[in-house]
Amino acid sequence: MDVFIRRLSEADVATYRQIRLESLQRHPDLFGTSYDEEAALPDDVFVQQLRTNLILGGGADEQHITGIVGFIVGGAAKVRHKGILWGLYVQPEARASGLAKALVNTLIDAVKDEVEQIQLSVGTHNIPAARLYQGFGFEPYGLENSALKVGEQSFDEVLMALDLRKLKQS
Repeated sequence: MDVFIRRLSEADVATYRQIRLESLQRHPDLFGTSYDEEAALPDDVFVQQLRTNLILGGGADEQHITGIVGFIVGGAAKVRHKGILWGLYVQPEARASGLAKALVNTLIDAVKDEVEQIQLSVGTHNIPAARLYQGFGFEPYGLENSALKVGEQSFDEVLMALDLRKLKQS
């Protein structure tokens, strides 16, 4: 199945907010913020995220965004050589369509000349996501025990990185 990917803009704030909140509500154990925290935020905060992060959206066509992924680079000079991939989510009806893979691939292509490394964290229980990232060459470099706590349950996360300098050499 072909998918369409594009950078989301301020005009996409309603769609972006809806998908982001859905991800937090459906999977509280996979994201570092909660549905209640983000649902209480005004649209201006989501607009600011769209301005300051690279946020891609995709789906079967431009009118039907069913997946998102974000990327941000730190502001301090000593950490601008790396960025963080965050918030990858594909709605259930679009899973197994290749959309998640296309979102990550497009993100890598978009930032490969801007940073040397992409970092992310993934729950140790989220095997499909870990496999997806490993398929792109992300390698584990650490484990954060009890990285997230939802109610009384703790979740560990694997820290992963993709060295983009290696991709340029091959």
